[in-house]
Amino acid sequence: MTTAMKTSHLLLVGFLAAGPALALQPPGAHTVARAEVVFFEPEKFTDVRDNHMGDYKRTTYLDQIRDHLLEQAKYFVPDGHKLTVTFTDIDMAGDFEPWRGPTWDSIRVVKDIYVPSIKLTFRLTDANGKVVKEGTRELRDLGFMMKITTGFRDDPVRHEKALVDDWLRADFPRVRKN
Repeated sequence: MTTAMKTSHLLLVGFLAAGPALALQPPGAHTVARAEVVFFEPEKFTDVRDNHMGDYKRTTYLDQIRDHLLEQAKYFVPDGHKLTVTFTDIDMAGDFEPWRGPTWDSIRVVKDIYVPSIKLTFRLTDANGKVVKEGTRELRDLGFMMKITTGFRDDPVRHEKALVDDWLRADFPRVRKN
């Protein structure tokens, strides 16, 4: 058996072993040790699309926001605690201006009049399941165009990630250094 065959065989076995565990997760939820992210009725979100007539299913924008929050949680959620975040609405920065012509319906125009906003609920629990902190937040950054986001310059959801980062810094003390 060649090395490539052994590797593919091990990957297949690993995937099949993980299959039942993956099936137990509710649709729309994603968990990493310290955090869980749920998008509640994403089809009703104000704007999470990549073109004028698009919808959230055709993009990876929600996946990118989820993955970013899960990655950042390790810096703000203490060991043994769990942060559950439910996004109830997202309105991405910018908007589509199809009246400019047929080639403009897939170009997101980002201006300071198209402010990003996110509505979410959250619950932080300790190792025993006791609620440490919970609440509802409406995140909005009227000055988002003035921020320097060099780390995310080519990222289509950079403004939404910055909103999530600002919220984490405001509501939770940092527990780890980079």
